[in-house]
Amino acid sequence: MTPQQLTDRVREICLRFPESAERVSHGAPGFFVRKQFVMLWPHGHHGRDEPHLWAAAAAGVQDEVVGADPERFFVPPYVGGRGWIGMRLDGDVDWSEVAEVCEDAYRHIAPERLVRGL
Repeated sequence: MTPQQLTDRVREICLRFPESAERVSHGAPGFFVRKQFVMLWPHGHHGRDEPHLWAAAAAGVQDEVVGADPERFFVPPYVGGRGWIGMRLDGDVDWSEVAEVCEDAYRHIAPERLVRGL
């Protein structure tokens, strides 16, 4: 999958959420609902060559997913201290899992009135 195809696929997932928007952040696509909930690095970033995303996550999720599948999930720089998760998007990507990670991130960041609309 090309970086553009990857970006289009993640964009399709993230922009379906109520009042979500895309903005370039740090030179890459970021998805926001008031605050950022997903950051996409289609060309890799910060020492990681593979395409990946960073997503906001509720308390405890980071330890759970990184512990369960450290080949797919990782603690991202900068935002990892706030519980965000990193997810590799190379190889055989499970797009239903990507959608679930993005929805969980949205639910964690979005105001309750928007979450009720899902």
